[in-house]
Amino acid sequence: MLSRRRLLAASGAALVAGCGSGPDGRTAIESDGGGEPLVVRPDAFEDEGTIPRTYTGVGEDVSPPITIVPGPEATETFAVVLDDPSANEFVHWLIWNVPGDTEEIPEGVPRTETVDSLGGARQGTNDFGEVGYRGPLPPEGDAAHTYRFTTYAVDTTLELAAGAGRGALESALEGHVLDRYPFVGTFAR
Repeated sequence: MLSRRRLLAASGAALVAGCGSGPDGRTAIESDGGGEPLVVRPDAFEDEGTIPRTYTGVGEDVSPPITIVPGPEATETFAVVLDDPSANEFVHWLIWNVPGDTEEIPEGVPRTETVDSLGGARQGTNDFGEVGYRGPLPPEGDAAHTYRFTTYAVDTTLELAAGAGRGALESALEGHVLDRYPFVGTFAR
């Protein structure tokens, strides 16, 4: 029988590996961290709704505000991954080490490696080859793409240099994910 710690580590690794499961795959992990399950919601659009142009590559291309309802008590930091499963999980945003007491990631997070306004959170390199948020920009004429925002409750401050890519972030998250919460938005042009 697996110990609770090994079970938690295995579950965390499975969550990171299962980043592609979407809202129906939302999983809360029973952990020694206690507290409530993590809940995250976009403030600018409904879950599974249309992402306003402001937050896309044809608009102002700024990150949307995201409200975080406190999750497990052992949460030290949060990480967010935004990708497009309609386009081979193309990465639009990676941010981690957002302080665990954060209740909102504000609109328009600056495109800097370190975000002082979020307690020194770090941002990674997206698939545009840039650091920070780049909004949805599907090819013209494509059916609406689905964009997945996955927020992770993390039990530590990740020792990961700013500018890292998705693979490095997923490796750093292994064994440290207490809970995760995905929501999605759609966009077409």
